[in-house]
Amino acid sequence: MFNFQVDLTKDKIFKALLLFAIPIFISNIFQQFYNTMDTMIVGNVLGDTSLAAIGACTAVYELLIGFALGVGNGLSIVVARSYGANDKVLLKRSVAGSIVIGIGLTIIIMIISQLGLYPLLQLLDTPQNIIRESYSYISMITLFVGVMFAYNLCAGLLRAIGNSFMPLVFLIISSVVNIVLDLVFITQFNMGIQGAAIATVIAQGISAVLCIVYMWKKTPILIPQKEHFKFDKELYQELAGQGFSMGFMMAIVSSGTVILQKAINGFGYLTIAGHTTARKINAFCIMPCATIAASLSTFVSQNKGADKRDRIIEGVKTGFKIAIGWGIIATVVLFFLARPLVTLLSGSSEAVVLDNGSRYLMINAPFYAVLGILLILRNSLQGLGKKVVPLISSVIEFIGKVVFAWLCIPALGYFGVIICEPVIWCLMCVQLLYSFFKNPYIRGTQS
Repeated sequence: MFNFQVDLTKDKIFKALLLFAIPIFISNIFQQFYNTMDTMIVGNVLGDTSLAAIGACTAVYELLIGFALGVGNGLSIVVARSYGANDKVLLKRSVAGSIVIGIGLTIIIMIISQLGLYPLLQLLDTPQNIIRESYSYISMITLFVGVMFAYNLCAGLLRAIGNSFMPLVFLIISSVVNIVLDLVFITQFNMGIQGAAIATVIAQGISAVLCIVYMWKKTPILIPQKEHFKFDKELYQELAGQGFSMGFMMAIVSSGTVILQKAINGFGYLTIAGHTTARKINAFCIMPCATIAASLSTFVSQNKGADKRDRIIEGVKTGFKIAIGWGIIATVVLFFLARPLVTLLSGSSEAVVLDNGSRYLMINAPFYAVLGILLILRNSLQGLGKKVVPLISSVIEFIGKVVFAWLCIPALGYFGVIICEPVIWCLMCVQLLYSFFKNPYIRGTQS
């Protein structure tokens, strides 16, 4: 029988990272399909106005969901560390604690989002002609944020023990469902962008159910018993500390993006549509770097539990090489294909949409290598159990986006939006390089 798990503490580093990362990469592609198919179908069927409505609430969506997913990833780091140390009892207790924290967090996010979403959209100067459409989309998704959190937590737990393949299988199935339902709800039932939101929720629910059933039947090590739910103050502090540090890190980053979105909304719906399309393509382009970074989080966690410092350093350097290589490839490809891709995805013939979208991609592409290195460093530090340093990098990003939104974008126009993140990436990369290689464990001065 084929073994879906990869031994990240013993197998050859490049091979282990590659085998572990490929399913995550393909999973991320299909996960982007959820949003991209919404964008493509909405843009081509409903037009620029509805496309802008999705774009106007994207930053808010990323803020809420990013926090939840950040917590989930942080919880899985603790589980991976227990697995690397071969402590099965602690692993089950960590899973139990993750479930408790996850349920509580889901309830809180649902309540906050339903009460504060519309006022927040108003605060962000969302154009009046699209604000109600924007709200109908994001309110539906956040109402059922639990299904997204459930899948990502379960997928994170499976990856924590080296199984990145089965989450991919479940995600492929749900992605096909999402595409079919998008077409049915939007083109046949005329449900508008709320139909796209409902399709996404149903598809995510299916992936969550499939993941839970698999864990129950095939990975008993991840199924806690009643006694494992006993409250342990020290363990819950570690879980909450690791989880919420990553959650707040994502929230801080996304808060900066929300402020940036306010500046973008001032350029009108056509610019919003072009920006939305470019960001969707951008999400695919940075995926290889983000995938390697996510893989290294588990890789470092397991090897930290097994106390293999040299292996951690070599793994991080391997990640750097992959990020740089991909950055070069992406730059060349987007130089030739940026405009055709924006045209295809948006379905628009407006020059403002196409020019801004393609310009965004071509200027951002040369900095993908920098982004890859900073993501690798941030995830690796989290894998080492560091909570504060990744938060500092997020604060740098937040402050940078605030400065751009208040000073640079009013002076430079949409070009200020385009160069905002590349400039910030460079600053964050310097800080994280220093923090990682000065880390006492990495230097060998601390166990």
